[in-house]
This record gives sequence, C-alpha cells and structure tokens, in this order.
Amino acid sequence: MERECFEDEEVAKELNKYFISIKVDREERPDVDSIYMNVCQALTGSGGWPLSIFMTPDAKPFYSGTYFPKHNRMGLPGFMTLLESVSSSWKKNRDKLIKSAQKIIDSVSDANLTQPTENIDFEVIEGAFNNLIYSFDETHGGFGRAPKFPVPHYLTFLLRYWNISKNEKALMMLEKTLKSMYSGGIYDHVGFGFSRYSTDSRWLVPHFEKMLYDNALLAIAYTEACHATGKTIYGNIAQNIITYILRDMTSPEGAFYSAEDADSEGIEGKFYVWSYGEVIDILGKNDGHRFCRIFNITKQGNFEDKNIPNLIGKDLPLDEDKEFAEICRSKLFKHRENRVHPHKDDKILTSWNGLMIAALAYAGRVFSKEEYIVAAEKAADFINNNLTCKDGRLLARYRDGEAAFKGYADDYANLTWAFTELYLSTYKSEYLERALSLSNDLINLFWDNDSGGLYLYGRDSEKLISRPKELYDGAMPSANSTAAYNFLRLSDIAGRIDLKDRAMELFKVFGGIVNSNPTAYIHMISALLYYKSPATEIIITGELESKTTMDMIKLANTIYNPFASVLLIDEEMARHSDTIPAAEKYKPDDKTTAYVCSNYSCKPPAANLEDFAKRINHM
Repeated sequence: MERECFEDEEVAKELNKYFISIKVDREERPDVDSIYMNVCQALTGSGGWPLSIFMTPDAKPFYSGTYFPKHNRMGLPGFMTLLESVSSSWKKNRDKLIKSAQKIIDSVSDANLTQPTENIDFEVIEGAFNNLIYSFDETHGGFGRAPKFPVPHYLTFLLRYWNISKNEKALMMLEKTLKSMYSGGIYDHVGFGFSRYSTDSRWLVPHFEKMLYDNALLAIAYTEACHATGKTIYGNIAQNIITYILRDMTSPEGAFYSAEDADSEGIEGKFYVWSYGEVIDILGKNDGHRFCRIFNITKQGNFEDKNIPNLIGKDLPLDEDKEFAEICRSKLFKHRENRVHPHKDDKILTSWNGLMIAALAYAGRVFSKEEYIVAAEKAADFINNNLTCKDGRLLARYRDGEAAFKGYADDYANLTWAFTELYLSTYKSEYLERALSLSNDLINLFWDNDSGGLYLYGRDSEKLISRPKELYDGAMPSANSTAAYNFLRLSDIAGRIDLKDRAMELFKVFGGIVNSNPTAYIHMISALLYYKSPATEIIITGELESKTTMDMIKLANTIYNPFASVLLIDEEMARHSDTIPAAEKYKPDDKTTAYVCSNYSCKPPAANLEDFAKRINHM
C-alpha cells in the first residue's frame, strides 16, 4: 500500500486536499497503535497492518480499514474512492459521524473496563500444553499453519513445562521446532539471524525482514535449550544469532538497531538468494557442487528461479561437513557483503533493547562468554545515559541524537528483565537495585489502582481516547506477562514479598481471560508455572573476588533450573538491606558460605565447593 498509495502523487494530492495526514510508526507509538487497532477490530471484526483510521480533528475515529488498493479492485474499495466518499460524508453528515465516533470510543473504553476477573486455574497450565499438542506440526515442527511464526515464548514454556513435568512430548515438540526452524530458509545460513516468519509450513521461504526482538527472544530460547539439554547444536545457533546482532545490528555506542528490511533494490529477498551458477563461480566446481548438495541449492531454484540455502531433510548437526560448510559460508558471506544491503531501521527502542540485553547477559553466563556480558552492559549504559531522564523516567525511542516519547509498560518490563539477567551474570548490586527500582516505577506509573493490572501507557503520558491494558502474548510477551514473571523472580532473589503479591494480583485480574484461551497468554502461564514450582533459593555470602565464591557461582550456573534464584551477598550488597530485605538476613564474613533452600526450608550451610555441589545436585 505504501508503493500503491502513499508514494503516489495523485493519492497525495487527494489526501492533501481533504485531510491532515499523520503517519504513525507503531513501534514508536504502541499506545496509538493499540487503541486504533481495537477500533478497527470493533468496526470491521478484524485488524492488521497497514491500518488506516479516519477521525475527527479531536482524534475520535469514525471509519477504519486495513489494505486498500489505489482503485477499486476485485471487490475491494479503492483508496481514491474511499477518500472521496469520506470527504463527502464529512461535509454532508458531520454531526452523524461525530456521534458515531463517540459511540465507538465508548465501546472501546467499556471493553477495557469489563475484563473478566477470576482466580487463574492451575489446570490452565495443562490446557496450554494440550493446545500446543493440538496445533503442533508433527512433520515440520512449529505450531499452526502457514504463515508460520517462531513464537519463542511457546518454546521456553515447553522447556520449563518439560523441566517440571518430565513429559517427553514437550521436549520432542521443542526440539523438532528448534531444529526445523534452523534447517529452513527462515534462518540465514550465510549471515546468521532469523527472519520474521515463514510463508510456508516447511520454514523454507521467509518474509526476509529481520527484527531485533525476534532474534533476541530466539537467542534466549536456543540458549535455554542448550542449557537444559546440553546439546551444543542449540548453543551454536544461539551464538550465531548473537554474532549477527553484534556485527550488523549494533550502534557504535553499543545499543541495538530495530530491524532490517526484507527487500533491497525494490525486490524482496534479493540480498539473500543465490543462483546455482553463482555459488559454483565463488566456491569453485568441486567445493561448489558439494556445498550445493548440502544446502539444497539447485539449477531450478526454490524461490523465483534462485535459491534460499537450507538444510531441510538433512540430519543435524552436520558434524561431518561442519568445517567445510563454515569455510564455504565465510566465502559466500564476503561476496554477499558487496551486494546492495536491505535498509536498516536504525532507531533504538528501549523495549527491544531490553530483550537483547537479557539475551546477551543470559547467554554470557551459560556459555562463559564475557564479551556477551560486556556488550549487554554497554547497551544498558546507553539506555541509562540516553533514554533515562534526570528524574528516572524512561523514554521509548532514540535516533540521531534525539530521545523521545515517555516509556511504555513494555519498556519498563523488558528492561527490568534485562537488569535481572545482568545481575545474575555479574552479581553487581547496582543491577539488582536498578531492576527493583524499575519495578517500583512500573507500579507507580502504570498500575490500575482500581481494578489492578498494568496500563499500556503511564499516568503522566499523553491522554488518548482510551487507556488499554495489553495481555496478549503475540510477537513479544506482553508487559503484564513479563512483569508477572519479573515480580516473582525478584521477590525470590531480593526477598521482596510485595512483588510476589503484585504477581498474584495480575493472575487474578487476568484470570478469566487466561483461562479462556491459554496459548494466547502463554508467557503469563510461564509465570504461573514459576509460581507453582517448588521455590529454590541459593544464597552465597562472600566476596566476588574469592575463588571459592566464583567456583560456587560457576557451578550454580551449570545447573538448569529455571525456577531457582541466586543471590550473592557481599559487603556491597549488605549495605543495601533497606531495599533488598534478603541482604539483612545473611551477613558476609571472611569465609564464603552457601545456603540452599527449597520451599523455604534450608539445608545446612556449605563452606566448600564439594558440599555445595551435593546441595544443589539434590535441588
């Protein structure tokens, strides 16, 4: 529609004649997008993008729709026809349109206020798992039909469900999906990273756009799969994703860009696809034929006479061909770098950066990669220095030296996740303090003091026609789901019982919605799974420079237990007992000591690595 209408001079002339046109970047203004998407769904029964809203000068909507061709076509009204019709109606029936707009606003506002509240049912966890079984593609992995999205929070739920239930079906579904996605063309086998989604059920042909948040969440999922199963294939994929992000999506200051477009030179996928002859020319006849056999590259092609390299149908991992494939991949990558690159969306979003910081910090401690943790810290410093006001208020977007828009609930929730992971990877008390401070601000700015739950935008933000609460775990987990998980983790790490109470309120506020459709709110159910699981706490008292302390931390990091919390209390942390209650109970001394507690019952303290290993191996 951008090419057909918005870049067309005839359309522009018509728009400028009758309307004030405002183009909204929904990534910068998720509040505007959410409200008017709800309007579109209320008026038409469906939604999507591009989204066109016609409204009064005071922002009251009276007509909406998604895609319009320039002229009438195959039953679709043309945009030119629509502009003329709306303009005529505004002139002749303005009062009627204004009354209609008010009714629409009232309807959308009422929907926000009448969310069903009931206690969340623990059986909803089994319900979510059974729904995933029902929608699981036994042949190609993933869930549902084409187009197929990765949905990383489905995968982390399956891991955690398997961890507590030992249901092998959950692990099978997870591994089949992880391997199938990697095998397909949705994964960039030459330059790494994942595209947005697959247009087919086999994961072969992607929509070639690459998003920061997809790659951050998939890096977490693959890292966690490696951590849980010990299988290096998942760790290699996670680290390749990170290689892509640090190489292509990182600003000179250390923050992360938002996306790379699907097309270059006006053709979707042109940057990523190869002809058979081109590969032979670059690699030589013998190596080229061998590489083409491995990556299913043919003279006929698999995408518009060209080839998307893929490993569909191959046995993974490719141990026998690994070194050869890497040498060839590197040559192809160097050649590809000379092509015209897709446009890079270089805006820096606090919310998405939070996800990438969390991914880097987590991967850094699982893979013992200090450079990942350093990169995460650098990005966190950027947000602290460039997207945080003097009063501590987060901003949502940075580009070309300008920070703008008061942060949304997602910014606070995802950044809290980031600082929690940074703390667990560095044990610097400042990161735990920051995570707790952001949680406090999230509650103060976004909490509905009447009905509970988090609003999308803050009480100090621009007042729009309604104030929605987002719960749906779509491409990214919602702020309410992520906050519930954060609150539970921070409650266990820092001893903040009030945060656990907030999580319980979220379960109750949204219980009716979650019970009705579990897989739509699966990250919230992951939080519920955390709450339902036996609480495991590891408290280590001692100085970080001590070899015993470091050895205990490293050992704790090797154990996969997504429901365990680890707190280091050193002299610095002990000074924060006013904000971190757990620091008041345990006091560090000259000798490192570890306490392992399960369901709030603690085993005798361990003063050496051998005793500590015995404690945690029986968690």
